Amino acid sequence: MRRLLFVLLLAAGAAVAQQPPLPTVQLGAGMHLIRAEVADNDATRTRGLMHRTSLAPNGGMLFVFNAAAPYCMWMKNTPLPLSVAFIDAGGAIVNIADMQPHTEDAHCATRPVPFALEMRQGWFEQRGIRAGFRLRGLDQLKPR
Repeated sequence: MRRLLFVLLLAAGAAVAQQPPLPTVQLGAGMHLIRAEVADNDATRTRGLMHRTSLAPNGGMLFVFNAAAPYCMWMKNTPLPLSVAFIDAGGAIVNIADMQPHTEDAHCATRPVPFALEMRQGWFEQRGIRAGFRLRGLDQLKPR
């Protein structure tokens, strides 16, 4: 039984490791540059940062949705503590929420948005970035 569990865990780890890299986009937040992986379809948005054990210092994941809506994020199978910024079509941050690892608590946009950006927990706060702050670079993306 133990051996079977080990084989299953090993196979799951290999499947995660074999996921193809996502395209990236460079975003600006004041003087800070962000290199965000782009999750812009159902499969990549569903997987998100699940099973990731690290992020680059200014790395994150940008979720591009099909249309603006009050989207919610959760942390199922995600071992990293993250902060999520919900962003409107003009690049303004609507609200930011801190999320705890391995939880299924919903963290939602306070109004309809087409984008959400996940970064290491505290990244926005440590840089004085809060609701109303505008990010640069989203104009190169279109909600899908």
